[in-house]
Amino acid sequence: MSFPFTTANTVHRLWILFPVLIILSYGYGVGAQNSSDVTNVGAIINFNSRIGKEQKAAMEVAAEDFNNRSKTHKLILHFRDSGRDPFRAASAAEELIKEKKVEAIVGMETWQEAAQVADHAGTQSKVPVISFAAPTITPPLMQRRWPHLIRMATDASAQMKCIADLVSAYHWKRVVVIYEDDGYGGAVGTLAVLSEALRDVGSKIEHRLILPRVSSLSNPNWVELEELLKLPLIQSRVFIVLQSSLPTVTHLFRVAKKMGLVERDSAWIITESIASLLDSLDSSDMSTMEGTLGTKTYYAKNTNSYAKFQNEFQTKFSEEDNSKPGIYALRAFDTMTIITQALRRMTSNSSTSNLQELLNTLFNNYTGLSGKMYFKEGGVLLYSPKFRIINIVDGKTDKELISWTPEVGFSPSLVNQGTYSSNGVGIIWPGNVTSAPKGWAMPTDEKKMRILVPGITSFYKFVKVDWSRQDSDEKKFDGFCIALFKMIVSNLSYSLPYEIEARNGSFDSLLNLVQNKTYDAVVGDITVLSERLEKVDFTQPYLESGLSMIVPENYEESTWLFLKPFTWQMWVVTGGILIYTTLIVWFLERPSNPEFGGPFKDQIRTATWFTFSSLFFAHREKIYSNLTRVVVIEWLFVVLILSSSYTANLSSMLTIKRLDPNVTDIEMLKRTDAKIGSDADSFIVNYLEVVLGFKNSNIIEVGPQYNVDDFKSKRISAAFLELPYAEVFINQNCKGYTSTAPNYRFGGFSFAFQQGSPIARDFTKAILELLEKEN
Repeated sequence: MSFPFTTANTVHRLWILFPVLIILSYGYGVGAQNSSDVTNVGAIINFNSRIGKEQKAAMEVAAEDFNNRSKTHKLILHFRDSGRDPFRAASAAEELIKEKKVEAIVGMETWQEAAQVADHAGTQSKVPVISFAAPTITPPLMQRRWPHLIRMATDASAQMKCIADLVSAYHWKRVVVIYEDDGYGGAVGTLAVLSEALRDVGSKIEHRLILPRVSSLSNPNWVELEELLKLPLIQSRVFIVLQSSLPTVTHLFRVAKKMGLVERDSAWIITESIASLLDSLDSSDMSTMEGTLGTKTYYAKNTNSYAKFQNEFQTKFSEEDNSKPGIYALRAFDTMTIITQALRRMTSNSSTSNLQELLNTLFNNYTGLSGKMYFKEGGVLLYSPKFRIINIVDGKTDKELISWTPEVGFSPSLVNQGTYSSNGVGIIWPGNVTSAPKGWAMPTDEKKMRILVPGITSFYKFVKVDWSRQDSDEKKFDGFCIALFKMIVSNLSYSLPYEIEARNGSFDSLLNLVQNKTYDAVVGDITVLSERLEKVDFTQPYLESGLSMIVPENYEESTWLFLKPFTWQMWVVTGGILIYTTLIVWFLERPSNPEFGGPFKDQIRTATWFTFSSLFFAHREKIYSNLTRVVVIEWLFVVLILSSSYTANLSSMLTIKRLDPNVTDIEMLKRTDAKIGSDADSFIVNYLEVVLGFKNSNIIEVGPQYNVDDFKSKRISAAFLELPYAEVFINQNCKGYTSTAPNYRFGGFSFAFQQGSPIARDFTKAILELLEKEN
C-alpha cells in the first residue's frame, strides 16, 4: 500500500524541482557560450625542478586570488611540462594554442625554450609569450624578430659583474668555470660576459670544465666526471659553477669533495639558477657543498604583500622541507598578477582589447614582490638589480653575507663589519675554515713548491750554484737572491714547503718553464720587462735596475800634478801679478823703509821675498807707506782667491776620478764604431742593438763576472751592465774603472711566479715590509 504513495510523492517532488533544473541549465549554457568570461593561459614549466614547482604554486596562488575576487571573469591555467627541452616546449605551446585556445603563454626556464616558443606561438599565432629566461647577450633586432615576447629574468650581466667583484675582493687572479652542456650552447653567452667582467678586475678564466648532460652519462658512478675533475696542470682552486641541473651539480660536489677539491684554500661560487635548486636537497648532499658561496637576487621580505603571499604559497608548497618562495616564484606571481590586471582592464573597458599592448604598459613602472620594474625593448628589468651573497653553512642556504649593486658594489656597511674582508670574517669556507682561501693549489709536504734558479749568472754575488753538492743540500745554492728568498719565506704567515733546482739557460727560457707550469717560480736576478709580464707574475722589485756604462778611468799619476789645477795662462797671469806687486812694493818702500835699504840687489831680494811670502801670509817686514798698505791689501785679496781656487781644484783632481773623454758618450761610441761588451745571455744585447742602435758586429759577448782583461787588452772600450751588476763590478775593481748613472731604467730585479699565483702577492707584501723597515 505504501508503494503508490511513495511514487506519487516522488513525482510531486520532481515537478517542484523541474523549474530549478531548467534555470540552472539555462545559466550553465550562457556561461559556456559567453567565452569572454573565461581566459585560458598556458604555462610551460619544468615539473621536476624546484624552480618549476615554485613557479606552478605561485601562478596558482595568483589565479585563485583573481578568481575569488572576480565574479564575472575566470582565469584558467593549463600547465605543460617542458623537461627543459626546447622542442618539447614548442610542441606544448602549439597544442595549448590550438586545443586550449590560450590567450597568453608564460614560463620557459631556459632561453632556448623561450626562443622556440616565441617562434611558434608569438610569431605565428601572435599570442603574447612571457618567458622567465633571457639571453645573456641580447641579439640584434631581437624586438623585431619576436615582437610578442616579453622577457622577465635575472640580469645575467649584472650577476656576472657581481661574481667578478667577489673574485676581485679576495685577489683571486685565476678561476675555473664549470657548466653543464645543455646541448644548445646556453652557457656561451654567460661565459663571454663573465670572462669580460673578470678581465675588467684583473682576473681571467684559467680553465673551462664542461660537464656532460645527465642523459649522456653511461656510468652510474660518474667516472667520466671524476676524470674531468683531474686537473694536473691547473693551479687555480676557485671554481665558478655557471649552470647545471640539480643531479649534475649534486654529483659534481660529491666527486669534488672526494678528490679534495672542496677543502682548505679552495673556493666555490654558484649562480642564482643553481642556488635556487638547493633547498630541495637533503642534508647529506648539502654537506658536500659546505662553505660554498652563491648569488641570489635581493627582494624585500618585510612587506605585508610578501607575508600574505608567503602564507598562501606555503599552503600549496607544503610538501617541500623548505617551502619559502624564491625569486622565481615571485616573478611568476608578479607575471600572473599583471595578466589579471590586464584582464580587469579589458573587462571594464571594451575599447581596450589588445592584451599585448596592455601587458607592455603594465610591466613598465610596476612594483611587485620581486621589485620595481621597467619595460625596455621587450625586456622587464629591475631599476636597480641587487644581489645577495649567500653562504652554505650547516646544510642551509639562508645565511646572507652581503649585498651588491652595480652602482656601489658591495654594501659598505657590511664591508666595515669585515664580512668579505681579507681575513674572511663571518664566512665559513670549504674545509670549515674562517680564513679566506688562497684559491690556489698551495704547496704541501707531499707536493712541494718547485723553485728554479739559474745555473749560470752574471755575478755569483746574486746566485751561486755549487754543482758538486746535491739539490737537497742547502749549501748548494747561495747568493743574495737565495738569502732574500729564504728570509721572505720565513716571514710568511703560513708554511711554504719548497725544493730548489738549478738549470742552465737564459732567463727567458727559465721563465718559459714557469709559464708552462713545469716549475712554480724562478728565484734569481731576473729583470722585470714588459714582454715578460705576459708570461709570469712578478713580485715587487727588490733592487732597482737600469742600464749603466762601465769605462776605464784616465787616471795618470804625475810629478807635475801640482801644476794641473791652473792652466798655463793662469800661471803666467799669476806670475805677472807677482812681479808687478814686487816692483810696486819696492818702489814705494825704498825711500822710507830701512828694511828695503842697502844695495840694489838686496832691495829687490827683500821686495820679492816680501811679496812671495805673503802668498802664505808668512811675511815679517814692516810697511811704512800707506800706499804700500793699499797695494798689499789688494794683493792679499788676490792671493786669497788664488789659493782657494788652487786648493779646490787640486782636491778635486785627487779625489774625483775622471772618464776618458773618448768614451763618455753613447753617441760617440756609435760614431767611432767602438767595441762594447755585454753578457751574451742577457736581454741587454738585444736592447743595445734595437733600442740604442749599436751595430751587432760591435757588440762583444763577454763571459760571467766581466773579466777586466777585456778592458786591459783594449778588446772593448766600454761595457754595458745593469745597475746592480755595475755596482758589484765597481766594488770588485774600485781602482781604474768607473760607471755612469743609468739613463735607461728597467723594472728592477724580482722573483717570478706562475700567473695568478697568490704567493706572488704575499712575496710582494713581504718585500715592501722589508724595504720599509730598512728605510
